[in-house]
Amino acid sequence: MPEISDDADAADVLATLLVCPPEMLDVSLDQLRTLAVVHTTGTAQRAARALGREQSSVQKQLDNLNKAATRLVGEALVVKQGRGKDFLFTPSGDEVVALARQTLQAVTDSLHRSRRRVGSTVTFGTTEFTVQFLGAVWPALREDFERRGVHLNIEHVRTRDLWRKLDAKKVDLVCGSFAAEPGRPPTLDYDFLEWHRERVALLTNLTARELPDTPVTADRLPGLPLLAPTAGLLAQFLSRWYGPDYRGVLDVIADIDSLNYGLNLLTSQLLHGCLLTTERVADAALEGRLPGQGLRKIDLADDYKPRLEIVTGIFARKGERGRYADDHPLNLLWNAFDEAAPTRRAIPSALPG
Repeated sequence: MPEISDDADAADVLATLLVCPPEMLDVSLDQLRTLAVVHTTGTAQRAARALGREQSSVQKQLDNLNKAATRLVGEALVVKQGRGKDFLFTPSGDEVVALARQTLQAVTDSLHRSRRRVGSTVTFGTTEFTVQFLGAVWPALREDFERRGVHLNIEHVRTRDLWRKLDAKKVDLVCGSFAAEPGRPPTLDYDFLEWHRERVALLTNLTARELPDTPVTADRLPGLPLLAPTAGLLAQFLSRWYGPDYRGVLDVIADIDSLNYGLNLLTSQLLHGCLLTTERVADAALEGRLPGQGLRKIDLADDYKPRLEIVTGIFARKGERGRYADDHPLNLLWNAFDEAAPTRRAIPSALPG
């Protein structure tokens, strides 16, 4: 009979909960996190720096965990190996670290799911150059969010991490850019609200004699000294134009991991060459809103294959907004972007779910 089976299952669960060893119940999530951080960093000193604590506090937690583990299983979790050496984790220690990571991740994910469902927190991811879009819609939402106690959490996301952050549910909405062909709707497995499109251009400190103020053709670019991005959106352009081994085709004089670093290399005259960037960033540099004193903006010709432009907009996980009420903060934020977007049109996902 189902009732008896259900009662028996409940009794078994209750019995298991009631016989938990006291030493195990004294272990906190904070202690488990400390153990996992020590496992990752290697020493109590490095773990203390990562956690923003005193080394003695970390060591005390390790000692307490070791005492509990010794009483429970007869083996410590972590063993000192001498001054300056990384801790040695026993087999029991490795198992507890794996359990700690799973537990902490599960608890964190559960909290995020509950917050999204209740609408108490909305996490918005933005790149360095798209944060202004959030600033355009936030004033109209601020009063309502504050009245309802909704917290807007803003997270900096690099272009290369857009999809990973969204897929991992680290953010609920994200504003960013990607490469697409002109005049064609993007093929995305996300809900997408297009904000604007633009082309890429070059910023250079080369003289007009070295590089005239005329559009640079696809066969001319490989002959120019180039500061090339190591990854991200603009690297996608170069890879699609010149192949995955574009560094072997182009004259790369420096690999740069951030735009400002490249701009500072050019403005300081430490290097002489060109930097591929977006038209808006190039204009901002020339107008003094970014480092760019003395630089020139050079357009690219229309002969690059395939033809590409930068599409910027707002992304959400496909279909997630439909699971919430119209007044859910996630939908309110999306609708505010929809109203403010210059294109005033949402482009649906082009892939099946």
